[in-house]
Amino acid sequence: MPDVITTPVTADLLRGALDVEHTERGVLPHRLPARARAQNNDPQLAMAESQPSGVRLAFRSRATVVELETLPTKRAYVGAPPRPHGVYELVVDGRPAGSGSVRNGNVITVDMTAGTADQRSGEPGTVRFDGLSSDVKDVEIWLPHNETTELIALRTDAPVEPAREHGRRVWLHHGSSISHGSDAAGPTTIWPAFAARLGGVELVNLGLAGSALLDPFTARALRDAPADVISLKLGINVVNHDVMRLRAFGPAVHGFLDTVREGHPDVPLLVVSPILCPMHEETPGPCFPDFSEMSEGRLRFRTLGDPAERATGKLTLQVIREELSRIVTQRSAEDPNLHYLDGRELYGEQDTAELPLPDELHPDAATHRRMGERFAERVFGSAGVFGAHRAVGDRQG
Repeated sequence: MPDVITTPVTADLLRGALDVEHTERGVLPHRLPARARAQNNDPQLAMAESQPSGVRLAFRSRATVVELETLPTKRAYVGAPPRPHGVYELVVDGRPAGSGSVRNGNVITVDMTAGTADQRSGEPGTVRFDGLSSDVKDVEIWLPHNETTELIALRTDAPVEPAREHGRRVWLHHGSSISHGSDAAGPTTIWPAFAARLGGVELVNLGLAGSALLDPFTARALRDAPADVISLKLGINVVNHDVMRLRAFGPAVHGFLDTVREGHPDVPLLVVSPILCPMHEETPGPCFPDFSEMSEGRLRFRTLGDPAERATGKLTLQVIREELSRIVTQRSAEDPNLHYLDGRELYGEQDTAELPLPDELHPDAATHRRMGERFAERVFGSAGVFGAHRAVGDRQG
């Protein structure tokens, strides 16, 4: 690349991260702040929040060539075929303009039957985009949603400057692996990113795989993050981890909402219940992975619960939806900016015949697109609770 300009990756070039950790090589974006990470002792959540779902570099430049050097951390599973490399997607002036991967990096090898994980250190690699227009343009590089990514260097053939503020509202979203992007095709087509693009908003995605468990430190992170509109997609992880009974769930939801409202008392706030998941509709958790088809690259989930356990307060998705609806109805009498959406409006009974959940738990790439389209229409549309004419938009936090 002639006349190479190396620009340090700094926080002002990043969108969608709540914290940036400085490393020996560069920076590591985080989706939970340092204080929340210090209160967490779950390796699953530590991995999930460090995977930059929804995080992107955003800058303006005349560059015709853009290179990003990174050190990704990839995952491999004993007995399973290799996983696809994480995808970096280029967006120029709001339009898709290319994609690529970094094949190098650290590798964590997980033995799910033994419950062990071994890490092997690797070398950095570079993703390159060329043939771009020499006009001044807005450039975004969306980082892999499912691969922890240390950012080392941004190299271009023209100077860069941080992206301008376009005045778009900030949408702060929290959810499970479905919101994180499990089985999506790439970082711009996870359903929240797809909905954000259609809705014309800036996404901050706190979809945390396996970790939407009403943790108080997550509520405080949401409380303290700037936002114009907020959505909380709750329930599936509480069921499939079997972490609480109905007696604890209701007060935990109230407490979570109370904390968020401390920082955002008037922001439009939408509580979204789980999408349809047949194995958990009437049957409680816990659920566990079924390894019997791992050698063919297929992982499925099975529930170990018994429908009769509902009588003792164990949670199913039907119970979760009823309780979330009840809580929102109760609170909205004093909180007119609090709303509820049944997740089955995004993916419901009729969808399962056409687009069944491949592993019984997570939607595939086509379903992510469908969910994003429906969320944008129902929530960001003219009649939606996040429609521009209804938003308070004070960016509290």
